[in-house]
Amino acid sequence: MFQPLPLFVGLRYVRSRTRKFFVSFITWVSLAGVCVGVAAMIVVLSVMNGFEGVSRQRLLSLAAHARVIVAPGDEAAAGARDPAVWQRAIATLQGRPGVSGVAPYAELQVLALLGPETRPLQLRGIDPALEPRVSDAARSLRAGSLDELRPGAGALVLGSGVAAWLGAGVGDRVTLLVPGVDAGGTPVPRMREFQVAGIFEVGHPEHDGALALGNMEEVFALAGDDPRAFGINLRFADALQAPAGARAAAAALPATLTVRDWTQDHASYFRAVRIEKTMMTLILLLIVAVAAFNIVAMLVMVVTDKRTDIAILRTLGASPRGVMGVFLVQGLAIGWGGVLLGVLLGVLLAANATEAVSFLERLFGFRVMDPSVFAISRIPSELRWGNVGMVAAAALLVTALATVYPAWRASRVAPAEALRYE
Repeated sequence: MFQPLPLFVGLRYVRSRTRKFFVSFITWVSLAGVCVGVAAMIVVLSVMNGFEGVSRQRLLSLAAHARVIVAPGDEAAAGARDPAVWQRAIATLQGRPGVSGVAPYAELQVLALLGPETRPLQLRGIDPALEPRVSDAARSLRAGSLDELRPGAGALVLGSGVAAWLGAGVGDRVTLLVPGVDAGGTPVPRMREFQVAGIFEVGHPEHDGALALGNMEEVFALAGDDPRAFGINLRFADALQAPAGARAAAAALPATLTVRDWTQDHASYFRAVRIEKTMMTLILLLIVAVAAFNIVAMLVMVVTDKRTDIAILRTLGASPRGVMGVFLVQGLAIGWGGVLLGVLLGVLLAANATEAVSFLERLFGFRVMDPSVFAISRIPSELRWGNVGMVAAAALLVTALATVYPAWRASRVAPAEALRYE
């Protein structure tokens, strides 16, 4: 006889046609439910990974991977007033492994005025010759050129959102107001007029709607020579290695300077994305859980239908553990078969999500992501095998647990009681 017996009988129960149509129907529904749930989790996680990757790429297009700034404290600010401190820091960072670009910058918060319109924004002073080493500002320009940001030119490059809000175009003059106080605490704002020399657009509201670029020397002078407005932008060969690279760079710099990487500057945004992915995973896992309840119901009905078979197996010498194994094999074959089909379907859809959505858009004549509303006009997808493994493991565990109670109930069937009325 084929050994082991529980595997042989369990697989035979899976293959055999039952006389109970409802039991057979619930079996296929359970398998399909597990398959759909697993596939949905893989596809949704892959699409969310794609959106996260696109957002990160656009966010870092005008943001450095790390920034060297003055350490907190008045003593650090006083020690950073010496230009030699910054020159030595730049020289130190340029020779470090993994650092692909180094460029100084100046930054402060200002209020932009054009006619009756006002807009708070972040004014960043850059060196046009060095900026391409640390950002994609030059490639993001929709109009104008970074070369216009020469010292003394009084030129600005505005984000598309800022320009739209102010109603500004290339050639218009915008007044920037910097709040300040004198020694006696009296508010003394500083004002300067700049000419719009260009407009950039990267598709991220944090840049397009709140950032303006100017010449570094002019911005630093507008800040009142405060060393806290000055810094150094760093770009690494791999953005995901920025935290480790920032820690190593900080160890090589004086105590008056500190390093912040992009994961710290935008921690709340990416934490929100992780929480959203976790909640979506838990919600979609409920689909698998519902399918697992169907497996429980199906196996309970199978146990009731097979009471005579169970009694015969027991009288032939099968142990309660062997009977339990029969129904464990049947439940696992159905549940794990659904997981396998779901993984295959999910990987296939996730790997071709962009093309599949584009095909559906052409077929039915609608747009999922309207370009006039959304900054991202296509459905991105990034399949990560770690996510696939996590989803598969969770689904395997849930479906395995679903088979335990019906199998245990089958092992408790008394042979004499089951054969009494047969």
